[in-house]
Amino acid sequence: MDVLKRRLERSLAAQSLLAFVLAMGITALFRRDQHPVVWVVQAAFYTALSVGVLSWQRRRTARSVGTDPDGVTDLAIRIRRRDVPRDPEERAAMRRLVAESLRRVERGRRWLPYYLGFLGLIAAGLLVLGAVGGSWVFPAVFAAGVAAFGCWILWMRRRSLERLRFMREALGREDERVS
Repeated sequence: MDVLKRRLERSLAAQSLLAFVLAMGITALFRRDQHPVVWVVQAAFYTALSVGVLSWQRRRTARSVGTDPDGVTDLAIRIRRRDVPRDPEERAAMRRLVAESLRRVERGRRWLPYYLGFLGLIAAGLLVLGAVGGSWVFPAVFAAGVAAFGCWILWMRRRSLERLRFMREALGREDERVS
């Protein structure tokens, strides 16, 4: 399992393959009446679109941090593991990455209530439609899924902020010790 996790952390091809399989499964689930070739084509389109956006984001972050996209991935892994680099150049790049990531998370903070509220409205609307139509199973499952997804978003955001703040403080302590 650790080998698979490491492969998914570092390899864009492995991430693309996983996205393709998931997209094809979801497409097949919702479009059972269509031919399997359509599932493959739609999954390939969604995968190409998501990989393109991901690559663009990695290149943009790499430019702002001052390293290559693979270096950004390595630094992000080190942030998750709370591993403070010893090399001054890596520390400077990590400091820029932490600052950029914190800026991005704080900027997204103002939109989070609207996003979660919109998901809640969709779930509430489906519950109302379920009550009117007499079918409660799908709306209740969807509402529970939306609630779990919202809690997961909040948990991941809090965890990410904790890691980034820890790394910012650790880099500051390390610089004070070096000086």
